[in-house]
Amino acid sequence: MASSKISTCLIFLQLIFLLFVFNSANAQLKVGFYKDTCPKAEAIVKKVMDQVMKVAPSLSGPLLRMHFHDCFVRGCDGSVLLNSSTGQAEKDSPPNLSLRGYQIIDRVKTALEKECPGVVSCADALAIVARDVTVATMGPFWEVETGRRDGRVSNFSEPLTNLPPFFANISQLISMFRSKGLSVKDLVVLSGGHTIGTSHCSSFTSRLYNSTGKDGTDPTLDSEYIEKLKSKCKVGDQTTLVEMDPGSVRTFDNSYYTLVAKRRGLFQSDAALLDNSETKAYVKLQSAATHRSTFFKDFGVSMIKMGRVGVLTGKAGEIRKICSKIN
Repeated sequence: MASSKISTCLIFLQLIFLLFVFNSANAQLKVGFYKDTCPKAEAIVKKVMDQVMKVAPSLSGPLLRMHFHDCFVRGCDGSVLLNSSTGQAEKDSPPNLSLRGYQIIDRVKTALEKECPGVVSCADALAIVARDVTVATMGPFWEVETGRRDGRVSNFSEPLTNLPPFFANISQLISMFRSKGLSVKDLVVLSGGHTIGTSHCSSFTSRLYNSTGKDGTDPTLDSEYIEKLKSKCKVGDQTTLVEMDPGSVRTFDNSYYTLVAKRRGLFQSDAALLDNSETKAYVKLQSAATHRSTFFKDFGVSMIKMGRVGVLTGKAGEIRKICSKIN
């Protein structure tokens, strides 16, 4: 009898332990996380971003990309925002040197701290900003799940192995997205974020001067487009900026897919979307679509999904007071 009671007690304790582990491992983000602790959080972010977009609309692309670059390295934990006195943080790594707008995130965080000290994480601020700059450029609105906490680690080497490079082929892109729990559809949908923003010539000049086609050009790039790009980007140009979606650089729309379908995607990773049946079908669908088709809805869904990658919740991490340094 005593043995039976002990066994029952042990089983009960095991169930309690497993329930605790399950709940800890499945801590969820949710819409309205700050409803009680900082109810004006999203309105505060929007107010700041409305002011910023009026005077610096060119920051929309970089700020959207910053959230992507954050989530793909250590998860969406704000680690891309951290400074290093020795130049060894994520932001110092080559893939992140073109990111701009850190001072805008600082401005947003300052406003949040004034209203709700120590409540809203930098990671959440970055996620909300990414949504708001998309909306500000006539793109889709989606409900941002919040509840992320900020990480304490930022390593120079990790962006090099976690961020999809602009020269990636389709197999590499699919593999890198799947490693983050994102699908092939997420890959082609999130690539549509290239509809806003610019790029330095150095990110694609190898396609103009050092590839396998005639005169060193990339045979997968439209020949007329090559000539236009060559007129802007000379060999060795490290400073000139080129629109990723010419004529629509400050408008979030589906014209990116029209360019890719015409072999006018700026990066090799854009052209690679035509090398897989699923991504190619989506490109063709959106390039032929009138108005917005399904892209806006799809983009919101994929952004929500990406925003869940590797998040810290509960008691993990911290809520930074200043986004560029740990508490």
